Amino acid sequence: MMYTIKIREILSLTHDVKKFVTDKPKNYNFSPGQATEMAVNQREWKAEKRPFTFTSLPEEEHLEFVIKSYRDHDGVTQKMDSLVIGDELLIGDAWGAIQYKGKGIFIAGGAGITPFICIFKDLQKKGDLTGNKLFFANKTSKDIILESFFYKTLGEDFVSILAEENSEGHKYGMINMEFLKKHVKDYSQDFYVCGPDQMVKDISIYLENLGAKPDGIVFEK
Repeated sequence: MMYTIKIREILSLTHDVKKFVTDKPKNYNFSPGQATEMAVNQREWKAEKRPFTFTSLPEEEHLEFVIKSYRDHDGVTQKMDSLVIGDELLIGDAWGAIQYKGKGIFIAGGAGITPFICIFKDLQKKGDLTGNKLFFANKTSKDIILESFFYKTLGEDFVSILAEENSEGHKYGMINMEFLKKHVKDYSQDFYVCGPDQMVKDISIYLENLGAKPDGIVFEK
């Protein structure tokens, strides 16, 4: 089933990421970390559905999405970047495998952070954030989505890694085997991984090689 929702608010978060706040269909349900198929409600775009993650809490009266626009090719996110308040979107029912199982380490690359935003909001509301850690990889500091939110909610348990910028307050490099060896002491805990496909694949292999349980690594299959 598809639902029509109207955009109520748009806020720029970085140079290429915006937050969209929309209406919420009556009795619409999802769990923190889940996503939906979305399309722009315009004749030539209705069939172009793409997955986007909810970044609002399930109990809130609105829906919220944090969306990165890839402006170098003519696609859905480029179209989303041109939308204004009052424009309409189409969404389906919620789905997704990234759901919180227990305390652990969250590893995100770029826009792969979006499933974790709602999960951390939910844990913060429940007072259950302690014991969770976030490794967030980006190219440069200007690419970091909601940096202040993660510093505020996680403190020292938020670790920012930059691949193309050596900057104070951030680790420099990539989340590779050496990085994990240095920064992870316990591989019996749960790991949550989301980002570009190759990154997810590589990190899952690194974690298993270092002793993580295969069923303890949560990612979107």
